[in-house]
Amino acid sequence: MERTQTIHYQEYTLNELAAADRALIDAAIEATDTAYAPYSNFHVGAALRLADGTIVKGSNQENIAYPSGLCAERTALFAASAQHPGVAIEMLAIVGRNPEGVLTAASPCGACRQVMAEQESRQESKLRVLCYYSADKILVFEGVESLLPFIFSM
Repeated sequence: MERTQTIHYQEYTLNELAAADRALIDAAIEATDTAYAPYSNFHVGAALRLADGTIVKGSNQENIAYPSGLCAERTALFAASAQHPGVAIEMLAIVGRNPEGVLTAASPCGACRQVMAEQESRQESKLRVLCYYSADKILVFEGVESLLPFIFSM
């Protein structure tokens, strides 16, 4: 039996985003400056907003002993959990910067998506995800299930 999966998301331009969403994208852009990416030269920044309004940033951190590095999303998620235990994460923004330094599309890898799904489960609320695609397109997902439709759980 064949089935069809639908992915739900909204598209906005940077100028159409609500002020709080734009501020989070801007924080993710700033986070690209702290990436350590000497091997890929692809800098990724992530910024998340906690329920109390705190913004936590993360950036990709590569390591010569691949895959010992860590993605920007998990860097931010783990920092938030360690530094602000028990505070729900409301929103996560992700931005990429290519080797030429130009902002470019970025979306979470499978491992990051699974960590985001577990965060939703832990906090019993959805995580809003903003992915920079271009200045004319920001993809907004209301929950990780749209990014990871067959979430692993135990």
